[in-house]
Amino acid sequence: MTTTALSTATGRTDTANRGRRRALWVACGAHALHDGLTDTLYLLLPILQTEFALSYAAIGVLRALYAGAMAGLQVPAAKMAQRVGGPMMLAAGTAIAGAAYLALGASSTFAILVIALILGGFGSSVQHPIASSLVAAAYQGPRSRGALGTYNFAGDLGKMALPAVTAGLIAVMSWRLAAAVVGIIALLGAGAILFAPWSAPAAGDRPTDPPAPNSKAHERANPPRSGFALLLTIGVIDSATRMGFLTFLPFLLQSKGAGLSEIGLALTMVFAGGAAGKLVCGFLGARLGVLPTVLITEGATAAGILALLPLPIGAELALLPLIGVALNGTSSVLYGTVPDLVPVDRRESAFGVFYTGTIGAGALSPVLYGLFSDAVGLTLSMLLVATVVLLTLPLAWKLTRVLSAVASELRSQKRERGSLRKTSLGRVGERRCC
Repeated sequence: MTTTALSTATGRTDTANRGRRRALWVACGAHALHDGLTDTLYLLLPILQTEFALSYAAIGVLRALYAGAMAGLQVPAAKMAQRVGGPMMLAAGTAIAGAAYLALGASSTFAILVIALILGGFGSSVQHPIASSLVAAAYQGPRSRGALGTYNFAGDLGKMALPAVTAGLIAVMSWRLAAAVVGIIALLGAGAILFAPWSAPAAGDRPTDPPAPNSKAHERANPPRSGFALLLTIGVIDSATRMGFLTFLPFLLQSKGAGLSEIGLALTMVFAGGAAGKLVCGFLGARLGVLPTVLITEGATAAGILALLPLPIGAELALLPLIGVALNGTSSVLYGTVPDLVPVDRRESAFGVFYTGTIGAGALSPVLYGLFSDAVGLTLSMLLVATVVLLTLPLAWKLTRVLSAVASELRSQKRERGSLRKTSLGRVGERRCC
C-alpha cells in the first residue's frame, strides 16, 4: 500500500471514529434528557394528587397514559425514522415532550392534564428505538455491548439530574412554573439534537472494528424465537416491578411524613443507585452470565422492598441507593442481550418490540397496583411488588440454557470454518508443489 493510500485509509478511519463518537454522544444526550423528563413525573405525582384530588388508581392511570403513549409508538417511530432520519425524529420527539411539560404547567383542568401527559408520552416514544439502534449500528461486533451500556448509563444520569433540578426549582417557585422551565430545557435539547454537527455512520461502516471471526456464523445462526420471548418476558416483569415501585414510593415516603424536598432526595438516591447498578451489573453480566446476575439483582430488589416498609425515613434514605442498584441492574443485562438473540437484519425491529413490551408493562402496572393500593393499602401493594419480581428467576434459568445453545452453535460453526480454511490452504499448497 502506498503512503497516499495509507493516509487516505487512515483519514476515513478517523472520520468514521468521530462519526461513531458523535452518534453515541447525541444518543446518550437524548437518553438522559428523555429519561429525566419521564422520571420527573414521579416527583410531580404527589402534587398532582393534591391539586386534582386523585385516588391511587387515578394516579396509576395518569402514569399509564404517559407510559402507554410512549410504548404504543415505539415501533411506528422506528419505522418513520427510516424515512425522515434518526436525528430529525429525535429532535421532533424531544420538542413534543418539551411542549407537553409546558402544557402540564398550564393545566387548569383534569382534561388538560391528561392531554399533556399523552402528548409527553408521544414525544418520548421516539428516543429508545431510534437512539439504541443508532448506537448498535455505529458500534457493531464486540464493541456493541459496551456502547449500549454507556447509552443506558446516560439515561440514569438524566434520571438523577432532572428530578433533582425540578425539586430545587419547586423549592423557590410554583410547581407549574418549574414544569414550564423543564419544558424549555427539553426544547433547547431538541434544538441541540437538530443542529449538532454530527452524522450517524452507516450500519456497515466499521473500519475500526476488527472483523469478527464469527460474523458469518452469526449470519448463519438462527437463534430460537423462544430466547427472545424469554428475554422479553423477563423484561416485562422487571419493568412492571420498577415502574410500580417508583410510582408509589413517593406516597410511601409521604405517609411517613416526608416533604417534597425529602421525596426529591429519595428519588435522586434511587436513580443514583440505578446508575451505579447499570455499570456494576453490566460488569457482573459479562463475568458471571445472565442467570447469576438476575438472581442477584431480582433477589436483592425483593429483599430491599421488604426491608424498606418498616423503616423510618432516615433509614429508608440510606437503603434506597442499594435498592436502586438492584432495581436497575437487571435491565442493563437484558438490553445488552438483545443483539445476541436476534439476527442483524431484525435488530432494529427487535429493539422496538422489546421497548414496547417493557414500557407497556410499566404503563399497565401502576394502574393495577393503584387499584390494589386503594383496596388493601399501600403496604400490601408494595409486598405484592416484591413478590412478583421473583417470577423472573425461573425464566432466567431457561434463558441461560438458550444462550448456551446459541453460543455452542456459533463455536461449532467457527471450528467448521477453520477446518475448511485449512483444507483449502492445503489444496493450494499441493497445486503449487505440482
